[in-house]
Amino acid sequence: MLALIKREIQDHIVYYIAALVSSVVWVALLSVAAYNLGEIESGILSALSIPTLVILVIVFSAMGVTQMYLDRNRRISAFLSVLPVTRSRILTARIVTGVLAILIVLVPVTIAAVALRHLLLPPIPVFANLITDFVTTTFLMLFACYCLGLLTGWTTNKITPTFGVLGLNLILYSLIVVKGFGPEIKLLLVLVIAACLVRTWH
Repeated sequence: MLALIKREIQDHIVYYIAALVSSVVWVALLSVAAYNLGEIESGILSALSIPTLVILVIVFSAMGVTQMYLDRNRRISAFLSVLPVTRSRILTARIVTGVLAILIVLVPVTIAAVALRHLLLPPIPVFANLITDFVTTTFLMLFACYCLGLLTGWTTNKITPTFGVLGLNLILYSLIVVKGFGPEIKLLLVLVIAACLVRTWH
């Protein structure tokens, strides 16, 4: 598994660089917005603005599409299957690398948000819950978009994966804009993730 994960990271290192850059930019936006507005919740909303979040959605969707599209056309899984490696392990390693890339973005942002909360706000539980809701929903959304990329990337057509996943991602993003960061959207995202992973595994 470690060898498979290392191989996936090396093959898609550009997405990890993009994730690291996005994390730095996001922390900077959060810090500037929080101090200028004087409120951590306003800072989070500003950092989670449409441009920054849409870029991340596109990046992680593209990562999933690239992983599966290259696998199908280069027959990577078929080659690895002749070795003592199962297809489920290959897919698991691929998903782990996707989750790691998402965590590279969200972990520093979460740490920055918690630190700013302690600096700018009194110890009221509602603010901690606000940060938790934002981070949890954002993780689920990015992971759902990544899973959609995995699913739509398994095709020989070059156009279908790109435009198909973009359309599905826009639908997911619009639902979050309408529903907010409540438990309903979290449940919906979990269902989307489960459906995509099951279908991709098949």
